[in-house]
Amino acid sequence: MHADPSGYTYGRPEVPESPVTMSQLDELKQSVLWSAADEAALRRAGAILVPQTEAILDVWYGFVGSHPHLVATFAGKDGAPSMEYLGAVRQRFARWIDDLCNRPYDETWLAYQEEIGRRHHPSGKNRTDRIESTSKHIPLRDLIGFISPITLTIRPFLHNGATSADDAQEMHDAWLKAITLTVALWARPYNDRLW
Repeated sequence: MHADPSGYTYGRPEVPESPVTMSQLDELKQSVLWSAADEAALRRAGAILVPQTEAILDVWYGFVGSHPHLVATFAGKDGAPSMEYLGAVRQRFARWIDDLCNRPYDETWLAYQEEIGRRHHPSGKNRTDRIESTSKHIPLRDLIGFISPITLTIRPFLHNGATSADDAQEMHDAWLKAITLTVALWARPYNDRLW
């Protein structure tokens, strides 16, 4: 595991419980077709992906940086991308890959997904890193839209350690389900009443 980066508060007492119940999480898992086989495949994926974290982040940050509307969410008070902000988030993004693949999806994990969602929402964006930014939230459309590049770009990294094409597909399917599950949880702060 990576050392805890600044602003990474997984499992700490200051992270409140999620309003999402374990029963609701179980229903959401059913909605994304989550299974015990996916959990095992995601653990295998973690063993392959975590050592490649920096290369993965290079791809993802390259994607974000090549789209002005995405990189604008990392703006400083002058409206230009803040290298400090991008760097701080990158360290937590690295840890997120590890957590996604290797943490149990229990109450502690659920609480941290709520915290991540809040950090994308106007109620919490920019506070963790104490950044003065022209961007006050991550648009929900971009949060949901990011499922695609985060999923599609991971396949070559999985192939670097897969034992077969079937193994790579199983890990990729589990990754997609895990990404969809977490983004659904991150979306909750955007509309508590309709979630």
